[in-house]
Amino acid sequence: MSSGFLRGHLKIIAQREVEVADGNAPSVTALTYAEYPLVVLSPHGNQPIAVITADAKGNYQVALPPGAYVLDIQGRVRKHVRAKPVPFTIVPNQTVQVDMEMDTGVR
Repeated sequence: MSSGFLRGHLKIIAQREVEVADGNAPSVTALTYAEYPLVVLSPHGNQPIAVITADAKGNYQVALPPGAYVLDIQGRVRKHVRAKPVPFTIVPNQTVQVDMEMDTGVR
């Protein structure tokens, strides 16, 4: 059976209540995306299927066998990251767009 594709964009929110002394707030970089890999889980969220790292612009894509999955942030609970796991379904020879938004909680 042919694979399908998961494609999306990771948006990292890291608002700061206090401005940095020079007025330049840190920006999201490729290194920031590498700190928060995404994980594709089995439908019940208990079996990791694939780990994805977004590129320098926050985009990601991976081929997966057809089926139901959940997209989450790897280590979300341990890292105290606020994000909502997103269920999705892969269909052969099709691409599904699943964007992920996360809040690092850094204030």
